[in-house]
Amino acid sequence: MLALPVSLSLLVGLLLIAFGVAGYAWIANHRRQELVGRTMTGTDFARARRSSALLTADGQKAESVQARLLRKFPSLKIEDSKYAEKLTHAGFDSATAPTLYATFRLAALVSIPVLALFWAPRHSMGQVALVALGWLAVAWVLPRALLERAVRRRQERVRHGLPDALDLLVVCVEAGISIDAAILRVAREMQLPYPDLGRELLIVNRKTNAGVTREEALRGLWHRTGVEELRTLSSSLIQSEKWGTSITKVLRVSAATFRRRRRQNAEKRVAMAPVKMTLPLVTLILPALFIIILGPAVMQVIASLRGINN
Repeated sequence: MLALPVSLSLLVGLLLIAFGVAGYAWIANHRRQELVGRTMTGTDFARARRSSALLTADGQKAESVQARLLRKFPSLKIEDSKYAEKLTHAGFDSATAPTLYATFRLAALVSIPVLALFWAPRHSMGQVALVALGWLAVAWVLPRALLERAVRRRQERVRHGLPDALDLLVVCVEAGISIDAAILRVAREMQLPYPDLGRELLIVNRKTNAGVTREEALRGLWHRTGVEELRTLSSSLIQSEKWGTSITKVLRVSAATFRRRRRQNAEKRVAMAPVKMTLPLVTLILPALFIIILGPAVMQVIASLRGINN
């Protein structure tokens, strides 16, 4: 294999690092702009969609990348509406997330089978077709599975940090802080241990500061995460505000309920651990034990039988 000079290798590495830093900066700036756009909306689930055309210096309209993709691939628009909610639940709530996800799926469907064909043995056309179909199925299922896993893991993180956030809210409200200021304080405190929940609470605070009613802002928590506990909590807080009951009592009861539910879920997982270990135990551990324990005896029996035959 031809080795690259050290200087050229360093140059390539620096270029890759520069492109990575530039891409990260662009994504971070885009997410900040989308966050500001969401706080200026008047509904709980409708997000501020940017226009697909941008004005150039001479006043003419230039198509954005998203508009060009939608024009060349109309099926991406269907995928946009189909997976927008799941992408929002997974934390990818920018305006271009559905289009990028659909583009990623399309690229996976094309690239993964093609790359697999280069490494597949070419003994027969039937074997090549079987390998191509197998990797095509993997490319079809893999993006969906990754998205479902991202949604599930984010919901678990939000659900896990909810009791602690409610405890902090109870402390802040009992100290005489308003509910809006308490949400802002708890959101900042949750940024380090539970960043997903802290980010959602910050969105609630920014929406209320932008003029959105607290009812719409609280209901947006459930729409953006899909966590059923947040739906129950938002409904309880809305009813408490309407009827003038104690918000502290609602928060304390909700915190105790969610913590008990979290403990029950942990106990359920512990109880299911032996069942999940059955298949690895039977297929991986027991055969190795049988080989180690019975292997020497079987070899002695075979040697004895060979001696008798001789």
